[in-house]
Amino acid sequence: ALAEAEAAGAASADGRTDLRHLHLVTIDGEDARDFDDAVWAEPVGGADGSWKLTVAIADVAEYVRPGSALDGEAEARGNSVYFPDRVVPMLPEALSNGWCSLKPGEDRACLAAHLVIDENGKILSHRFERALMRSAARLTYAEVQASRDGGGELPAATGAAVRNLFGAFEALARGRDARHTLELEIPEQKIELDADGEVIGIGAAERLDSHRLIEEFMIAANVAAAEALEKARQPFLYRIHDEPPADKLDAFREFIASIGLNLAKGQLLRASDFNRLIRQSQALEDGHMVDDAVLRAQAQAEYAPTNIGHFGLGLRRYCHFTSPIRRYADLLVHRALITGLGLGPGGLRKDADADWHELGASLSEIERRAVAAERDVKDRFAAAYYAKHGGQSLPARISGVTRHGLFVTIIDTLADGFIPMRYLPDDYSRLDEPARRLKGRRTKLVFQIGDLVTCKLRDSEPLRGSLVLEIIP
Repeated sequence: ALAEAEAAGAASADGRTDLRHLHLVTIDGEDARDFDDAVWAEPVGGADGSWKLTVAIADVAEYVRPGSALDGEAEARGNSVYFPDRVVPMLPEALSNGWCSLKPGEDRACLAAHLVIDENGKILSHRFERALMRSAARLTYAEVQASRDGGGELPAATGAAVRNLFGAFEALARGRDARHTLELEIPEQKIELDADGEVIGIGAAERLDSHRLIEEFMIAANVAAAEALEKARQPFLYRIHDEPPADKLDAFREFIASIGLNLAKGQLLRASDFNRLIRQSQALEDGHMVDDAVLRAQAQAEYAPTNIGHFGLGLRRYCHFTSPIRRYADLLVHRALITGLGLGPGGLRKDADADWHELGASLSEIERRAVAAERDVKDRFAAAYYAKHGGQSLPARISGVTRHGLFVTIIDTLADGFIPMRYLPDDYSRLDEPARRLKGRRTKLVFQIGDLVTCKLRDSEPLRGSLVLEIIP
């Protein structure tokens, strides 16, 4: 696989549309090295508020062909895994950071989605083509947001391009609002390391409109890809998200009933029902608990060849198309588009249809393992950090309640810890499972999900990623 990657070179322009005149830009984090998507937009003209969008995605299928050693390794890995100190890439760096990365000023092969949307974000038309592009700028989320807010200057042409992107984003955001997607903003933990790999800071990653802009462009391109494949009657892997499972929904109903809210049984369940409860809960003393409960009630998203829609995004059809450098499922969608739309070489194997169910199950499992590994490594870095910085009081929020103690999330760093029953105030506490709380038999002290508590560190085990805490009375 490494030898195949090292032998790669520039893709031929033959059979590709020349998009090098478009002011396509990449927008990523400051430490990103693999740039697999570039975006462009402009108003269609007239007074109807419609927009033309181009989402150009690295043409990984040009380099990773079915049956090759590269393909076998990519399928086995399933996706790239991101740790605070390193990336375990799905593809060798000669491709992921080289020929497949949409670097500024360099010609790159891409699979481009061209969309027209109306003023409310509805996709009016779309088409896909293989193309040759040249990124006009490598931008960061912070730079784009600063330009939006008037606090940073970009070159004139790039600044104009960014203004157009935000104009199209506003239309897409109206479409998202109309679909009543699940309104959960889950903070993401960010761990900062020094040159020696030591943790120097942990906190919540900043969440900007520029992040949301890219998300909405990618979602629109993913929807267009699913629609194009369905129209072509080409089998592929959907990204599906089912309604909440019955057992989780029953537990959720019990919990919200305990704080005075209601989710009727027998009704057709929509994400908007959860959003209504989240809004209603904001006026309650225990309202902060509902966001976490809504998240816990959801099913896991999966890859499958049979469509059931995407509950969280409020979409009838959806797939993953925009990240083929780091997700094998996206590469399979690229190949399906190439085959189904007749876009040249690098499509699916002739016997691919027999593998979809097995591939979907395998890639879903690999994704779950990768997420678990990323979480485990972050826990270890956090434990190492607190082994050196554990002397102070630590404000935390209860995230889980069991008969053995409390799970908490430290407010400042989003690090997870556990408070065993022996480190609670002196009492015998009983678990009230439907209400998700512990109640002291003598003191009547109540600890429930969402409560704020002040803790101190009792033990930190970096090798296990374990933080043991004690409540400060």
